[in-house]
Parts: sequence; C-alpha cells; structure tokens
Amino acid sequence: MKNLALLFITAITLFSCSTPETKKEVVMIEGIDEAIKPGDNFFRHVNGIWYDSVQIPPSQSGVGAYRFMNFPQRIRLMNLLDSVSKQDNPEGSMAQKVGDFFSSGMDTATINQRGYEPLQPVLSKIDEITDVASMMGFVANEFKVYNTSFMGFYVGPDDKNSNMNIAHAYQTGIGMPDRDYYFNTDPNAQGIQQAYKTYLATLFELTGSDSATANNQAEMVYNIEKQMAEAHRTRVERRDVEANYNKFAVTELEEKHPNIGWQEFLNNLGAATDSIDVGQPEYYDALNGLLTSIPVEDWKVYLNAHTLSNYADYLSTPFVDAQFAYSKLLSGQAEQQERGEKIASEIDNLLGEALGQIYVNKYFPEEAKERMLELVNNTQKAYEARIDNLEWMNDTTKAKAKEKLFAITKKIGYPDKWRDYSQVEIQPGKYLENVIAAAANQWQYNLDKLGKPVDRSEWYTTPSTVTAYYNPSANEIVFPAGILQPPYFDYEADDALNYGGIGMVIGHELSHAFDDQGAQYDKDGNVKNWWTEEDYEQFQKRTGAVADLYSTFTVLDTLHINGKMTVGENTADVSGVAAAYDAFKMTEQGQDTAKIGGFTPDQRFFLSIARIWRVKMKEEYLRYWIQNDPHSPPIWRVNGPLMNTAAFYSAFDVQPGDEMYLPEEERITVW
Repeated sequence: MKNLALLFITAITLFSCSTPETKKEVVMIEGIDEAIKPGDNFFRHVNGIWYDSVQIPPSQSGVGAYRFMNFPQRIRLMNLLDSVSKQDNPEGSMAQKVGDFFSSGMDTATINQRGYEPLQPVLSKIDEITDVASMMGFVANEFKVYNTSFMGFYVGPDDKNSNMNIAHAYQTGIGMPDRDYYFNTDPNAQGIQQAYKTYLATLFELTGSDSATANNQAEMVYNIEKQMAEAHRTRVERRDVEANYNKFAVTELEEKHPNIGWQEFLNNLGAATDSIDVGQPEYYDALNGLLTSIPVEDWKVYLNAHTLSNYADYLSTPFVDAQFAYSKLLSGQAEQQERGEKIASEIDNLLGEALGQIYVNKYFPEEAKERMLELVNNTQKAYEARIDNLEWMNDTTKAKAKEKLFAITKKIGYPDKWRDYSQVEIQPGKYLENVIAAAANQWQYNLDKLGKPVDRSEWYTTPSTVTAYYNPSANEIVFPAGILQPPYFDYEADDALNYGGIGMVIGHELSHAFDDQGAQYDKDGNVKNWWTEEDYEQFQKRTGAVADLYSTFTVLDTLHINGKMTVGENTADVSGVAAAYDAFKMTEQGQDTAKIGGFTPDQRFFLSIARIWRVKMKEEYLRYWIQNDPHSPPIWRVNGPLMNTAAFYSAFDVQPGDEMYLPEEERITVW
C-alpha cells in the first residue's frame, strides 16, 4: 500500500521537476493526447492518456487531483501520525494527544476483543426509554457527543445579523445520503435501498437479534426514515437562502411542537436561547406528529440503529465490514481504506488543528503563503476591473459589488490562533472513548459560541485538508495549506501554471460572493438586498443561462448534470476562470508570448486548468456525485467554463464545428 500511495503522490505532482532548494525555470507539461482536438474535448486532450492508463486504487472511489488528492494527503498524515505516536511525547501535549489517539485506533486487537462492549452503556439507556419525554432527553444528551438521530442543531452566525451567533435547527433523521434515495425507483436506487436495509439488519444481528427479527427491525427503521424523508426539502429547494431562514421564538415552537418540547430539549443541551432559526420548519412539523403516531418501542429500534451506525466504524471488525459493505455501493470502492488512513481522517476531523500544527511546521513554508497572497490580491483586482466593465449592471450596484469584493477576508495556510484541546483526555487502548471525548469537546466548543459575537478568525476546515471555500456569513475566502501544493499551486513555478491552477480556485471562491446564493449577502455577511431590481433580474437571467447550459451536459448514459442544483458552483467556475485569466494577464509572463516547453503562456494557463481537474472515478461514485454534489464532475469543470472563455478559443484555434464551440453570442458572462 505504501508503494501504491507513493505512485499516486507522484502522479499528481507532475509539475515538480526540481528540489525545493532550486528555483524552477522550466516545468514541462507532458502527456497531451494529440489525437483529440483541444476544441472537441479539452479535458480529454490534456488528460486522456493519463485517464485511460491510470488505475483507481481498490481502496478508493477515484484517483487524481481535487478531493482525491486527500488520498495521498491522508497517507502523508498517516505516516506523520505513526512517527509521532512512537515518540516520547510530554503528557498533555498536542503530540501526545494525536499520537495516542492514532495508536488506540490502530490497536485492532483490543478493539476486536471489546466488540461492541464500549457502546453497551448507550444501548442500555435506549432500553430505559419509556415515553416521548424520556426519549427526547436521551436524544439531547447523546447529541452532546454528536450521536445524532432525528434532531439537528448547531450554533452559527445569524444570516441577518452576521456578527452574532445563534441557534439553528435543520432537517435530519435519515440514514441514506439524501431524501431522494427513498423515492427513486430505478434499479440502481433499489439496489442501494436493499443494501441499506441489509446493513441495518446486520447491525441488529451483531448485537443479538436473530435473522428474522433483524430483518423486521431494519424494515421498521427504513419506514420511519422514509416518513421523515417525505418532509425533507430537496437539494435545489435548500439553495433558496431566504426560504431556509425561519427564526422562531422558542415559546412559539413550544406551541407548534408540544411533542418535541423545544424548551426542555434546549435545557438538556445546555443551550440558553429564546429563539431558533429553523431551516426547514416542515420537517419539524412532521416530526412532531411522528413522535406520537409511531410507538415508542419502534422509536427505540430506530435509535438503536442510528447509534450502532454512527459508531460502527469505531467498533470491532464485523461492524466495520458491515458499514463498508453498504457504503461501497455508493463509493464504488472495491476494498476498505488502509486502517491508518482512516484513523488519520478521524484525527484530522476531531483534533484537526492539533494535527494541523504538526503538518504546517513540516510541510508549509512561509514563502508559499506570501506568493499565494500575491495571487489572491491580483485576482481580486482583476475582479474589480470585470465589475467595472459589466454592461448589464448600473453604477450604484457596481459600487456595492466592489465594496463587498474588497471587504472579503483572506485566510491562507493556517489559522492565526490555534484551537485549545487541553480538555480532551485521550486514553491508550480506548479508541471509541477517545472519539467520544473529542466529539464532546467539539460540541462544547460549538455551544460556547451561543449568544456571543462571531469570531471572524475561526476556520471551518483543517490546515491539512485539500479544499478551499467561501463563507458568505463572514464574507471570507479560505485556502488551507493542504491545497497549496501541486498541481494547484507551486510557489516556485511560473505564473501561467499558478494562475491556471490555484488562480482558477481563487477566482472561483471570489465568485461565490456573487453566485446565486452569495449575491444575497452583503459585505458584512448579512442576507440583505444590495441590488436594484433591474440589475438582479439581469443577474438571474445570466445564472439561469448557466443552469440551462450545464443541464445539457451528459454524464452517464442519459444521466445529466442537475443545472439548478449546481448553478452556484458552475457560475463560480465560469467567472473564476475569467477572473484568473485577467489576473494572469497583469503579470510579466501573461503579457509575453515566449513559449515554454512548446506552449505559449496562454496555452500553459489553460493546460493548467485541465490538470487541476485531472480525476478519474468509479461509476458508482459518479452516480452518487451527480445526485448529491453541488459541483459538476471534473470534466465539466474544465470544458464548461472554457466553452465560455474567448481567450481559450484564441489560444487553441477553436473553430465552428469543434464540439466545444459556442457562437460568441451564446457564450455566458456573469461577472
């Protein structure tokens, strides 16, 4: 496995051709498929040879860049944690906590010997439930360690007063990824439904039920979840920012939902508040009725199933295998991930900034942060110029847009201040207890924000994660150290590669401030209209055109991209490429025509865009992606934006008749 990991680390770092101590002057781009015209399928032109030859590791659902870079990243973290765990670390230090956590997770002999014994106290509490009131008490107490079931709660900024943290509730309660899985009737969906029921039945058998009883229990849980799913909003409906902001007084909720008992639920959580933003009220309307229409004994079966499923991956091998047998139908993985890889993910999730400190010290030079800030600043300036040149927006709205643009906070690499995990007790040989202790700390950290001003310095991802994001309520863009590596970013490489790589990502995240959702937030992160009616209509016309175009793209067989669900990400891609290109043209190389490796600077810019979405995934995972992910598949994150980019046509002589060709009047410009 280590050799396999090394192979794929090499595969995604093709830009590197010198040691960190030497300045890169020439970074070769190889593997172009000359049999495919750039204007027919640019993704395949750049990545086809790689795509047709690369093998997806059996333990993964895909390979390449983007989120699949987290595979080699997890291997890197696994090796880092293995090294730390073998050191003599001071008691209470971050190194001791993450090291002992890793060792406890790797101690499969002890974990297998314990079976599900560590979970029996929780299952006993479920047995003691006698009525709805005691059930709600159990649900609240377990929520404090993120053993979640049918109540969804968190503390975060108020969408209409972004300086204050408030209580939020959201729809939840189902075990499959989305409501639609319960109602789709195609053979693939039916196979997943049956696999999920089999998974639940296996969990019941592993904890003492005979086969017939276990199957009946699984069917019961599934039917309860399906009733809750009926009250869920779709993913497209959840894109409506205003419709998903519904602030209620707790007293009003008490009257609406007497069976839930909101005040007592909040008391049990330790959450002192007189109001809650309920994202999807109809879910709680339905739940209130279901709490009494479904017998308490049936609810206890449901809570057993969710508790076992929530913790299955931390228990003995039969539980882990049962969960994988179901999940592999969604992911397409043939084999389970390496144990150390999984434990590294858990530590990154639960003690991420403790691990992040160790990661950053080893892998992220300060020079990279400085170069990255330069790219962000230039892309921001390019965006300003693009706003100034918009023909469809009046000067008043332009001024508001630019005000928001330059109010964006930029976070690069890692937080300025690190999380304190001193209250987390990590014990050798007790993996599940360590998970619960870290989860309890995470809950308390979130709860402590309630009713307090928002800490604008907080990060919502870990430094080692390969990702980037825009946070509308804080009006901020965030680029962790994990993504600031090839193929996205190489602080020693030429501008064409960096602006085509991380530059597109920067432009993409900036564009989220002005996509169909982000455009509804003002410069301070409040949901507030800053548009004239005419300008907003013009904006919606353009984002509607993006949705319509992407809905024509076929992914598998007759399966198309859901243009309405992905419109925000696609708008950000189209606008992000345009802004990154304009920023590149501000540089010395961008204004030159000298070739490197046989390619002009403009060509290298677009080749770099194709390289950062170099991904191959299992068909099962691609189906899951289309149904659940707001991003388009990687091929369309290349071809979709470039079809609408005039400079691409010039760089590669794209002509009428080429498959990617769009007449100039049909090319979309949003920003």
